[in-house]
Amino acid sequence: MKKLVCIVCPNSCELEITETESGISVSGNKCKRGVSFATDEMTAPKRTISSVVKTAFNSVPVLPVRVSAEIPKEKIFDVMKEINRVTVKKRLKRGDVVIKNVLSLGVDVIATSGVLSELPDGEKETEKKQPKKTAEKKRKP
Repeated sequence: MKKLVCIVCPNSCELEITETESGISVSGNKCKRGVSFATDEMTAPKRTISSVVKTAFNSVPVLPVRVSAEIPKEKIFDVMKEINRVTVKKRLKRGDVVIKNVLSLGVDVIATSGVLSELPDGEKETEKKQPKKTAEKKRKP
């Protein structure tokens, strides 16, 4: 038996899930959505991601993003790798797609802020200055 707290509605029901030969049995739910939540969580758990991507604009170094729908839990780190590879170079509005169909999951990574579209017209994308490499001091043995 496994215990979960349902997060689908404000009731926060304490669910008890038992796997039987005929399938999954759920108790403790106050609505049908609890059964669906527990079944999905036991068979194919999904999550959502909110993060930030780098931009090419010095005044706005990062842009908040999220996935447009839930993704399989085991794909979170793979999707985050894709998000971390991106640098936005265009003025995007809230809801604009940053990564289309990420990892062929049928889910887009979208901007959750219109801050880039609100930049003054004079603000152009700029190359980020690379930090200067400094020579390491040799340690005495």
